[in-house]
Amino acid sequence: MAQWQPLPDGIPVLIAGGGPVGLTLAALLARQGVRSLVIEADEGYCTGSRAICISRRSQEILWTAGAGPALAAKALPWTGGRSYWRDHEVLHFQMPSEPTERFAPMVNIQQYHVEAFVHEALQRVPELVQVAWATRVTGVRQEGDAVLVDVEGPSGRQALRAEYLAACDGGRSTVREQLGLQFEGTQYEGRYVIVDIVQKTRRPVERLAWFDPPSNPGSTLLMHRQPDEVWRIDYQLRDDEDAAEALKPENILPRVRSHLQMIGETEPWELLWASMYNAKCLTLPSYRHGRVLFAGDAAHLVPIFGVRGLNSGLDDAANLAWKLALVLEGGADAALLDTYSQERVPAARENIAHGAKSTEFMAPPDFAFRLMREAALRLALDEPAVRPLINPRQSAPVAYTASPLNGPQQGEWTSAQAAPGQPAPEALLAGAKGAFHLTQCFGTDFTCLVFSEGALPHAVADLASQGIAVLDIAPDADPHGQARTRYGLAGDAATGLVLVRPDGYVLGRWRGLDPAPVLACLRDKGLQP
Repeated sequence: MAQWQPLPDGIPVLIAGGGPVGLTLAALLARQGVRSLVIEADEGYCTGSRAICISRRSQEILWTAGAGPALAAKALPWTGGRSYWRDHEVLHFQMPSEPTERFAPMVNIQQYHVEAFVHEALQRVPELVQVAWATRVTGVRQEGDAVLVDVEGPSGRQALRAEYLAACDGGRSTVREQLGLQFEGTQYEGRYVIVDIVQKTRRPVERLAWFDPPSNPGSTLLMHRQPDEVWRIDYQLRDDEDAAEALKPENILPRVRSHLQMIGETEPWELLWASMYNAKCLTLPSYRHGRVLFAGDAAHLVPIFGVRGLNSGLDDAANLAWKLALVLEGGADAALLDTYSQERVPAARENIAHGAKSTEFMAPPDFAFRLMREAALRLALDEPAVRPLINPRQSAPVAYTASPLNGPQQGEWTSAQAAPGQPAPEALLAGAKGAFHLTQCFGTDFTCLVFSEGALPHAVADLASQGIAVLDIAPDADPHGQARTRYGLAGDAATGLVLVRPDGYVLGRWRGLDPAPVLACLRDKGLQP
């Protein structure tokens, strides 16, 4: 019999939940040098495709987490999609995209691949992260300067002490239940069967949607290509259909076969996995409860339409990681963790509002919504002005416009795209080692972007000795003019400083090259990099 091996105790951060959000949080903490232990109730990665659409912002986060090369090699990029009413195309949309971009607007990949890639990155830093599979949280209590967590798994039963507990344990969160917390919001009645099939196809990678298709009259149906010749198909059930019956293969196969025949996909295929989903617009009113912090589905449930679920969870991880690290290292008071909730709860509410609009179009909750949807679809056949109503409004980074962390914006700027609280815009730059993307410089440190005239002042360069990364963007380093245009500095002679947080959000910006206001801003916010 194997000897019982206790899990490490007295760790800085215990992460409940080893899905993509929990694993990514562990990886981002490791980048900051913070040790963590991940507790996951399942024996390994999830089954079935589950979350499949990874946004550009999430690709940046996963690259910082160490999963970028594997993700890029496997995922299928896409830039747009098509919607059909019955057998007529009523929308062809394209997301903003350009030849010089670092990442596609969206890529398709099964969730279990994301989990595997991040876990592989964690295994490169075993001194900082351990993942305990088949181990579940059974109790949570806070005591002074620690969280006490009871766990049970192959290592037996154990009480673990951590400085902080990050609850990333999904929509049925045990941690949330232990703390007696309740979601607020709405749950929709419409149900979707989610199906993975394997079938070869030559179709381009794009989002495909059918409303009332001849193959499945009265239903709404979505299709996405995934790696390994897998189709993901979601179709809506009628209100009178029994859920258990609907998930039986003998009821799934005819509906899928009918649709494949309708669109001319004739290659042999087989069913891999099926599940059921209904849209939920739910959030906790606060994501910080003492030393317990909630992220991902444990904090909020967002409809799949517009693919904001996993993407918003990864944004949670990016927002929380640097703040936890700074607090644990003594660079900020614990009150900094309040800003995690102050920023991410409004972000969840914004995502939920967009998701609710998409849900009400994809799965109308009543006769009035169905009537309005059919009218919009009919008009869209001939009226281009109506077609934006059908656009699924894909996930986009949320701005923290009301964040208490936002610093000042001094002087005149020609673009609001990089105002405090906005995600820092991307730009293709030139360096001594060749071209690189600006977002490659974010993820670990506070970064001061220096828009100089060509010579970096010593006082600005000295910011590096105070824990701030300095990136000089002289005119010759910005050959496409993207950085100066997007950050609001027109002309080669224009100078300015832009301070970017470790998670890639703008904290403040100042015209001129005096670093004193940058340091004053950090002191005012209680931040010591």
